[in-house]
Amino acid sequence: MPLDVFLAVLVAAFLHAAWNAVIKTGGDKIAVMLIMTLVQGGLGLAIALTRPLPGPEVWGWLLASGVFHSLYKLALASAYERGDLSRVYPIARGAAPVLVLGIGAVALSDVITGIEAAAVVVLGCGILLMARGIFSLGENRALLPFALGSALATAGYSIVDGMGARVSGDAVGYVAWLFVLDAVFFAPVVLALRGRSLLAAQGRQDWLKGGVAALASYGAYAIVVWGMTRAPIALVAALRETSILFAVLIGWLVFGERMDRMKLLAAGLIVTGVVLMRV
Repeated sequence: MPLDVFLAVLVAAFLHAAWNAVIKTGGDKIAVMLIMTLVQGGLGLAIALTRPLPGPEVWGWLLASGVFHSLYKLALASAYERGDLSRVYPIARGAAPVLVLGIGAVALSDVITGIEAAAVVVLGCGILLMARGIFSLGENRALLPFALGSALATAGYSIVDGMGARVSGDAVGYVAWLFVLDAVFFAPVVLALRGRSLLAAQGRQDWLKGGVAALASYGAYAIVVWGMTRAPIALVAALRETSILFAVLIGWLVFGERMDRMKLLAAGLIVTGVVLMRV
């Protein structure tokens, strides 16, 4: 993985943790997620109109990406309604790189060395260990299926977007259109589930939170998709999961969440995985 990609993806990891923290502070998580998605869609459309229209071979990837991103956001927001940032985030993000590695080994042409595969596994184990408290501390287990559903959707869109951006040859335009389609798919589903008055019921603060989250999320994912055009998809997908370190710090410093030996051990495994990627 080139150094510029490595550093850029670390920035994306911080932005990802930051927008998740913003969503967690929202009164109605799904409503704030919807606001974020609509702002992303508008920003994506503005950027897409400045780029060449994707070729017909790209639209299948974009449509699949829109579906995966919508499922991801719905599952993630539902999980945050039921659990803390430091528990939902590790589960939702932790399983994804292992899934990407397993699927990628069969379906993709990327060449992953033994030490790189070990790095992904160590990183994934560290993130999953971070979530152990859901069982040992008697936390709400209802968040688990939603967090795991989010992980599955993450694995799906990671592979689809990595391949789609390569086919497109224009990562900027690809990301713009995927956020447009994400809004097209996500908004009707949420409004059907929660009612058309959902957006009108949100105050100025929630709209501000949704807008800030949208900018951070858009920037983070644009960096990731660009990185996937420069380095193996599985490695980029795994490295961005170091966002858990930032999420744990945010949870500890901002939300006052507990920091214990298990979290420190998990953080050590995550750092080890990152170091292995650079060997």
